[in-house]
Amino acid sequence: MANRRAVVTGASSGIGAATVRALRRDGWDVVAVARRADRLDALAAETGAEPFAADLTSQADVDALAAHLATGPLHAIAHVAGGAKGTDRVEDGAAADWLWMYEVNALSAQRLVQALLPQLRRTAADGATHADLLFVTSTAAQAAYPGGGGYNAAKAAESMLVHALRQELNGEPLRVVEIAPGMVHTEEFTLNRTGDPGAVEALYADVDGPLRAEDVADVIAYALGAPGHVNLDLVTMRPVAQAAQHMLHRGPLAPRRGSRA
Repeated sequence: MANRRAVVTGASSGIGAATVRALRRDGWDVVAVARRADRLDALAAETGAEPFAADLTSQADVDALAAHLATGPLHAIAHVAGGAKGTDRVEDGAAADWLWMYEVNALSAQRLVQALLPQLRRTAADGATHADLLFVTSTAAQAAYPGGGGYNAAKAAESMLVHALRQELNGEPLRVVEIAPGMVHTEEFTLNRTGDPGAVEALYADVDGPLRAEDVADVIAYALGAPGHVNLDLVTMRPVAQAAQHMLHRGPLAPRRGSRA
């Protein structure tokens, strides 16, 4: 893995920060991207990653990131940045919140692909066996739920972008990977969505082992480190306690007595 270089977005917290740590442990050079420069600086001091502060909803910032990355080879994009805002029903939803979710989830992915795909192609052409575009979406892209319409729509849009991109790049040594986590206990996602610390506690209350950011980062690191001919098109991952988007067990996990017991 020597001299392989990745850019990780959403790196200031949660899954993004965990991904930076995981890739650095595996020997990657990492450019860590997020809006909060102070958080990036702390992560850089901890891991040796290179910080780059940028807002991916700003074309100027994305262009500046592309210019910065062009100083060396780029082997992988791990696009983790995204977010949810609000839990309103469709009839009550705020159009500004829905637009924000579309911009930070779907349009940011499109901006990155447009800006960085030429660099990934150059890397592959210069002797690398492959280059990677990896996107963290959500199980919210796969199943709707009440109060999730805006986030469902935004993440479904990002997921469809990924599926279309994989087909558009068919025949090139470019892997397109989607990781779709279910319930992940991170410090900010639900708080940013609701603004209510109590909602965070209620969501995870009595859940036996929600996913951690590190669990998702481990899967990302595996996908990027897998043999070059292996593409993980879509990895859906949930905690054992969450059998489906709408089915969450609260309380200890324990075997049931079978009907023949």
